[in-house]
Amino acid sequence: MVIKIKTSADLPYSEVTPEHFYRSRRDFMKTAAMGAAGAFAGASVLACDASAAPQQALTAKKSPFTVDRAKDALNTYEQITGYNNFYELGLDKGDPARNASRLTVRPWTVKVEGLVNKPGDYGVEDLVDFKNLEERVYRLRCVEAWSMVIPWIGVPFSSILAKVDPRPAAQFVEFTTLERPSEMPGLRTSALQWPYVEGLRMDEARHPLTLMVVGLYGKVLPNQNGAPLRVHSPWKYGFKGGKSIVRIRFMDTMPRTSWAVQTPHEYGFYANVNPTVDHPRWSQARERRLPSPFRNHQTEMFNGYGDQVASLYAGMDLRKYY
Repeated sequence: MVIKIKTSADLPYSEVTPEHFYRSRRDFMKTAAMGAAGAFAGASVLACDASAAPQQALTAKKSPFTVDRAKDALNTYEQITGYNNFYELGLDKGDPARNASRLTVRPWTVKVEGLVNKPGDYGVEDLVDFKNLEERVYRLRCVEAWSMVIPWIGVPFSSILAKVDPRPAAQFVEFTTLERPSEMPGLRTSALQWPYVEGLRMDEARHPLTLMVVGLYGKVLPNQNGAPLRVHSPWKYGFKGGKSIVRIRFMDTMPRTSWAVQTPHEYGFYANVNPTVDHPRWSQARERRLPSPFRNHQTEMFNGYGDQVASLYAGMDLRKYY
């Protein structure tokens, strides 16, 4: 099935993202330019040409699910697309942007299988209603103790669940990332067992905050950020978000997720942002909001989304189920 993304090439960018986002972005860029130059070793990565090709515009409505704009300044498009963890495209933070043009994302098919009433091979347009996209400004917290604030565009993952109709026996959903060595040079490394696999419990997947992302900053999602489909649950560390998803499988047992298989004493299945549970090699109590070189943000439980999601884990020992 061929991707049929509804675009509007003549739509002014200012009509896609509200004006106050632009004003904040300009102010943030001025501040970052003064303070970030030479501040940390990866600074040059943030300044690289991160665009593999001109990105098509997307029309999205504002969502009530958004961060406190007075508290969280948006990262720039250049920062978001130039500093990434996407090991299939390379292990260095700048590799995904440098190698993004190799990746072919049209046409694209997602295999839906397992404990589901409507299995099959779906095109992106079959899963995502491009007439009802939402723009949600979410925090992204990486387990490496850096963070960004990103204006994602997508649909609630629950809307996809409604289309494919998981069976009552399904307790988990597993996401598998594309494995295409000819276009993904990182697959030549032994950093992980490929393909990359992640997963959520079904109540996490159904939660209103969980988003199937197809764009950012009013544009179609760039390849280095996981085009054409990535999933994001903003209260979890970033590695929980599967990128360039080619398979969605519904299961009655917990998926064997990539990092939990590779290094189980460091990365658990749940990966909820928790300042009281340190990574074995560094503290998670504070984080650096890129492009700052300093850990000048206190890490919040559930990445600041505790009011919405804490009830999902009532009675669980979150130091054990990390």
